[in-house]
Amino acid sequence: MREVLRRLVAGEITEDEALAEIRGIQLDELAGRARLDLGRYLRRGVPEVVLATGKSPREAARLATSLARRQGQGLMSRMTEAHRSALAEAAGAMRIFDYHASARVLRDGFAPEPVEGKVGILTAGTSDVPIADEARMVIEACGLEARLEADLGVAGLHRFVGPLAAVLEWGADVIVVAAGMDGVLPGLVAGLTDVPVIGLPVSTGYGRGGAGEAALNTMLQSCPTGLVVVNIDNGVGAGAAAVLIASRAAQRRRRGRITASAATRVAPPRSEVVQNGAMSRRKAAASRSVKASARTPINANVTMSSRGKPRRRRP
Repeated sequence: MREVLRRLVAGEITEDEALAEIRGIQLDELAGRARLDLGRYLRRGVPEVVLATGKSPREAARLATSLARRQGQGLMSRMTEAHRSALAEAAGAMRIFDYHASARVLRDGFAPEPVEGKVGILTAGTSDVPIADEARMVIEACGLEARLEADLGVAGLHRFVGPLAAVLEWGADVIVVAAGMDGVLPGLVAGLTDVPVIGLPVSTGYGRGGAGEAALNTMLQSCPTGLVVVNIDNGVGAGAAAVLIASRAAQRRRRGRITASAATRVAPPRSEVVQNGAMSRRKAAASRSVKASARTPINANVTMSSRGKPRRRRP
């Protein structure tokens, strides 16, 4: 988009040509079967993610690599081994970053623009890590930092305090908490911290509610207020929500620094303020002395006695 605008300002292309290119950036149709939303990142701050489920390995790989060639990176979630093999074949020389059952393919030389936001990710068990990693993929694709701490479930609560304190000290703007089974951990985190918490129910467990329903219901019925909950196994949704929250927090910090810097440039040095204040006080004291003298009548023929009474001077 910036390149198109630069060429337009430089006079290299006409307005109609620029409009046609911008429309091409926003949408790309592949063989009448898929319409890639290439403008989603510019519009929403979160790129499109190719869901591999329901697509053939070759088709999913073609979509992800097309995104990478057009906008620098392509994301794919819920891959099988066949999808991963097809992606490696279609990517060629492009780089692939794996996130368990998800992956991110990057065009050579591309890196997302860094954002100062930080997202902490906690999981109740190691079985929850693949879904949590799906959220981490989205977060890192948007240029934010992510820190994942795993296996902190309430079955051994002593494991939980240290990693949570470390994530808070690290400066997380928002925390994603993935949990299956009874799904208690997100509510516990929300009750102990003052940062936004996103609950991510995971379909790990067994018996009634073992497909994630029990974890979802627990998070929705959590006592601590302010806990936000996404759908079962929706790592992409949790990551996207975390990106929007952390990006806005980073934007406010950046504006605060700009305002503080501008105020520092405008304000006079402290030594000058002190000097001007002392001068103002001396002027005020002198002014009061003059006014007091003006109010006191002066009689050259009158002097004060030793007892303070006026006495006329003898001729």
